[in-house]
Amino acid sequence: MALLNFRRKDAPAAGSPETVEAFLKGYSIEVMPRTAEKVEDFREILPAGTRVYIAHIEGTPIEDMVATAKRLHAEGFPVMPHFPARIIKDKATLADWIARYKGEADVKQALLLGGGISTPHGDFDNSMQLIETGLFDGFQRLHVAGHPEGNKDIDPDGSDKNVIAALKWKQAFKERTDAKMAMATQFCFEAKPVIAWVNRLQAEGIDIPVHIGVAGPAKLQTMIKFAIACGVGPSLKVLQKRAMDVTKLLLPYEPNEFVAELAAHKAANPDFGIESVHFFPLGGIKTNATWAIEHGGKSAVPAAQS
Repeated sequence: MALLNFRRKDAPAAGSPETVEAFLKGYSIEVMPRTAEKVEDFREILPAGTRVYIAHIEGTPIEDMVATAKRLHAEGFPVMPHFPARIIKDKATLADWIARYKGEADVKQALLLGGGISTPHGDFDNSMQLIETGLFDGFQRLHVAGHPEGNKDIDPDGSDKNVIAALKWKQAFKERTDAKMAMATQFCFEAKPVIAWVNRLQAEGIDIPVHIGVAGPAKLQTMIKFAIACGVGPSLKVLQKRAMDVTKLLLPYEPNEFVAELAAHKAANPDFGIESVHFFPLGGIKTNATWAIEHGGKSAVPAAQS
């Protein structure tokens, strides 16, 4: 007589809605001053406590950045502004920015990165130099950038030796300080290279938690444009393959498969290094938030409704 194979209720199937909900819990999202202006009230679309990064694009006045941070803080969200090293003139400028953020928006978190320009505006070239100023001492959180598919600006030869060396430096900083750190990555479209990269970090002794970059829903043409501009590597072929399918060409890209595969891997491997999801709302903040609400379960309910 064959034994019946019952599924345990407390063990959701891989890729199930339950695993996706667990994976999305505590997600963060990125905005810019001009995109934030299009949202009347973030409490209507984001869960309470959502970390909101504010991207600092070259040419954006610091006044606009601080005003956006102040507005989000007033609506109850922890704010994490970008500090791109290559657009900061000198230590005095950095100190001024930090003082404004602290004084007007009670900012206690920062994303430190090199920045997407080739020629530095001043004294800084990379995030390690920002850390070494000591001006971020006392911040609750310091996040750094991650590049699952490499970064040609840092490693022109196509390797990842400089990226790994920088991450090992940041790992050592994490170990000698009490700063809570995480690595917010560029967005990707294919799960397997991401899984291999995270496992590689762990093998190298780098245990900085990964907040994996996920591109929110957007038109396929928009997604391909951003992917090329941002230097997304091997996983770009996922979009290119989709573009060749006439039946899918006019449909918006959604990150369902990418998120589900990573969620299933995390559920099966609890010690896997991805800690959280970080959304890039390439098709709009409201569109991205709606997708998260539809897939994130109770933890994704907007603050105004909870």
